[in-house]
Amino acid sequence: MHSSVSALPGLQDAQGRSYPYLRLSITDLCNFRCNYCLPEGCLDHHHHEALTIDEIRRLITAFAALGVQKVRLTGGEPTLRQDFTGIVRTIKQVPGIRKLAMTTNGYKMDQRVDGWLAAGIDAINVSVDSLDPRAFELITGHNRLREVMAGIERAFAGGLSAIKVNAVAMKGWNDTELDAFLTWIQHHPVSIRFIELMQTGTNQAFFQQHHVSGKTIQTLLLERGWVRKVRQVDAGPALEYCHSDYVGTVGLIMPYSRDFCNDCNRLRVTSLGQLQLCLFAESGIDLRGLLQSDDQYGELVATIRSALVHKEDGHFLGQGWAGGTQNLAQIGG
Repeated sequence: MHSSVSALPGLQDAQGRSYPYLRLSITDLCNFRCNYCLPEGCLDHHHHEALTIDEIRRLITAFAALGVQKVRLTGGEPTLRQDFTGIVRTIKQVPGIRKLAMTTNGYKMDQRVDGWLAAGIDAINVSVDSLDPRAFELITGHNRLREVMAGIERAFAGGLSAIKVNAVAMKGWNDTELDAFLTWIQHHPVSIRFIELMQTGTNQAFFQQHHVSGKTIQTLLLERGWVRKVRQVDAGPALEYCHSDYVGTVGLIMPYSRDFCNDCNRLRVTSLGQLQLCLFAESGIDLRGLLQSDDQYGELVATIRSALVHKEDGHFLGQGWAGGTQNLAQIGG
């Protein structure tokens, strides 16, 4: 479409942070009812109004021209899009995109992961908030742990060399499972990501009752001889730790830590085409009007670049301010 993919200067904000990584939500619909996100299920969503494949192609082409090399497809649950593999194939054809990842709840992953990999997915994050089937069902509203774990094994069999597993750390739900997760990754190339429970517009009471500081897990890991790994340029927000006795690794995502935003390297676009400069921004910048024709490419690129001027130094979670994020299914975390 455009031959200028590598010709433009990369995206930088006023703090000098670069942005090689885009998280694109392709639906806000989710079929799980996780207690920390959508305990009542998806009551109000815009699944049928989400960006089309052509709009996605134009969006990713512009971001690639501005230096984005890694794209992660999120939701809600991205695989609820019937055209999910078509979206994957389309993005893989955009010059400059070197890595295409996805985040999934693992629904029917054992049956579908072969198709995802064949379409071009390079990396998969799977949510597994508990290794205990009963706790998993209580947290997610679904008795599908066996299916999800089978999907992870199927992904390894299909050629993935490593998988990331996301677990939201919650007091009273899974905070006693550290040893179980570590036992699992001792002989499996899994990077388990413990994510601090984050306050959103709809979960304040739940947050107050169940929040666990990531530093608690960090202290336990350091006491057991785990060592911090060097961070890659296009890596996510996790602080990663490794141990000579373990094949897998542990990542900690601690948005309440003081320096969390210093290494920010990712931007987000919602399923309706809103550019979010932060997960907890009050509002987004509407790009959808510039995704209707290939002829709008220049204006789209200019709009994305100028938006970075408005990116804040950091979020305000520590002050109890979650911005406009009512739940994480809106924008995929």
